[in-house]
Amino acid sequence: MSETTASLRRKISGAGDLQSVVRTMKAVAASSIGQYENAVCALDDYYRTVQLGLVAAFRQHEPLGVTLRVAPKSAGAIGAVVFGSDQGLVGPFNEAMLDFVVKTLGPLPGPKTVWAVGERIQSHLADTNLPLKAHFVLPNAIGAITPLVGQILIEVETQREKGEIAQVYLFHNRPDARAIYTPVSQRLLPLDDVWRRDLATLRWPTGNLPEVMNDGEQTLRAFVREYLFVSLFRACAESLASENASRLAAMQRAEKNIDELLEDLHRTFHRLRQSRIDEELFDVVSGFEALSGP
Repeated sequence: MSETTASLRRKISGAGDLQSVVRTMKAVAASSIGQYENAVCALDDYYRTVQLGLVAAFRQHEPLGVTLRVAPKSAGAIGAVVFGSDQGLVGPFNEAMLDFVVKTLGPLPGPKTVWAVGERIQSHLADTNLPLKAHFVLPNAIGAITPLVGQILIEVETQREKGEIAQVYLFHNRPDARAIYTPVSQRLLPLDDVWRRDLATLRWPTGNLPEVMNDGEQTLRAFVREYLFVSLFRACAESLASENASRLAAMQRAEKNIDELLEDLHRTFHRLRQSRIDEELFDVVSGFEALSGP
């Protein structure tokens, strides 16, 4: 079907409108990345501090009465908290996370339950054989992460008290300078001997050994609560930073494609208009020659 100048004008106008939307989304993603990346950097230092606090508390106090137990031979049911996105225009962000979750949970024994954080990842998980327990809405700012973490911790603790889950895993995308983001996982619970042995590998940064003052068990409990909180907070912040980085990259690709499309449309439009002008001039010349004939 041959193009007309009118149809080309409509296409150019539509591509221009789409270009404006893409540029707006690009600007929003670029402005959002900063706050999440800064939060991730700060959380890395704080996470390290909490780990060192746990090392000091364990060194001085045996956790009697604290929920720290040796993993049984049968590890029990698994609960997985999966962070994705609520919005689109993020490339294969959710698809990559879905593949990683399926491949990671597949070999693990026992029944699995999934909590989805993000509407898009929820719809992807619904297409698998992993049962969805509940879903949460992603925050749109750093200040909204804390209420989300509180909801997740309450949900996880409720299911653990009911005996429906014994292990909890976190899945999220982490920013990566080489590949924009990388899917990662972390076993959040139980806080057992395996977890303690991993903590024991951390070295105290100075030659002065720490000492826990007053109630050591209360201090240990506070550090455990903070460890769970900061682990979830950091996972959410890293996921949001990765999401916006992925959206920025997708918008950059879309902007490049639209620029190329507009260039091609303008070239076709000018060629077609010149062709129409040439045809009209040819008709005028032909008519003049016909009227001027012998």
